[in-house]
Amino acid sequence: MGRSIGRTNGAVVSSSLNADDILAKLSALPLDSLHEREVMLDGEPESLILYRDAAGQMRAWLNVCPHAGRRLDWSPGQFLRSKQGELVCAVHGATFALPEGNCVAGPCRGDCLRAVALQVEGDVVRLNTAD
Repeated sequence: MGRSIGRTNGAVVSSSLNADDILAKLSALPLDSLHEREVMLDGEPESLILYRDAAGQMRAWLNVCPHAGRRLDWSPGQFLRSKQGELVCAVHGATFALPEGNCVAGPCRGDCLRAVALQVEGDVVRLNTAD
């Protein structure tokens, strides 16, 4: 079962963002694209994967593979995608269906990426800090 892998580039934010800061502007995120952002969550720096699906909806997950706890990008902000458009872990090949974030192949099959709530208002994407 060979998979063809392609690379996508994402913008990298060099400093950590706080909850009130803008993660991204929708107008800067192409449809069906992955991006990395560094943020502060519960006082700790975390890397996030932002995904804008083909319909324009936004999703975010921690940039951590459930298999071994490593980042999913092969270089900061650069993600592998399968020929079918799935997100592929650069280390062990775990494959995640988009837009759900469920692992559909590889060592953590059946697990899913840990979702992070977003708030989208107009063109602005922020972390959702409401309980």
